[in-house]
Amino acid sequence: MPLYNRILLTGAAGRLGTQLRRGLAPLATTIRLADVKPVGDLAANEEEAIFDLADMDAAIAATRDCDAIVHFGGAAVESPWQTILDASIRGSYHIYEGARKHGARRVVYASSVHAIGYHEVEAQIGVDAPVRPDSLYGVSKTFVENLSRLYWDKFGIESVCLRIFSSFPEPADRRMLWSYLSFADCVRLVEAALTAPRVGHTISFGMSDNKVKTVDNTGAAHLGFIPRDSSEPFRDKVEAATPVPDPKSPATRYLGGWFCELGHPDDDGS
Repeated sequence: MPLYNRILLTGAAGRLGTQLRRGLAPLATTIRLADVKPVGDLAANEEEAIFDLADMDAAIAATRDCDAIVHFGGAAVESPWQTILDASIRGSYHIYEGARKHGARRVVYASSVHAIGYHEVEAQIGVDAPVRPDSLYGVSKTFVENLSRLYWDKFGIESVCLRIFSSFPEPADRRMLWSYLSFADCVRLVEAALTAPRVGHTISFGMSDNKVKTVDNTGAAHLGFIPRDSSEPFRDKVEAATPVPDPKSPATRYLGGWFCELGHPDDDGS
């Protein structure tokens, strides 16, 4: 019998949402797929909700009858301030208000390495390290991490904030040899966040079992996430195709990579 009656998945048409749509199907009787555009080809246990996260009434309505929410919607990369504000900050507030009003008991949120992007690679930080966002996108992630903390302490809604590093079909550059999270491991991570017996308010890093370890994730061990994949099968291909990076450049020095070299997204020419 599925653990949940209905899971709301926001960002269902996105790169990771598409993977989660299939991977989380066994956990719920119904998966409600939410995005600003149609997701298409609904399976027997799927239903669709098309709305803009900035639309408070629509976002709250989409949470009705959902006992868990996997919130992967919002701006996907660094974006102009208005986009960040509407899609990621206001939109996430709307999702948490929906959870509060309609009784969802757990939210799994797609946070990001960019919430702690200005920590140095060799610092070996844990999940309790101070936030150091590297972008407006990163600021939005720290906002939702704090919002979810409030909704746990004040309203008893459990949350797992997943600081995802680089989740793609395969590593695209040398940085991803340590930051890579395979699609399959991403699904395993979200599954662990949904099935752990108690999570309270948990922050977890999201990476596969790569050879180089840049953070300490023991503070999230109670989730039971065990990555099965690694970037090592791709190492020879990546190293042959990409140059050795400058160790003094911000993109190499900091966990956030090239986000640390971006200017303000609202500046002309940025």
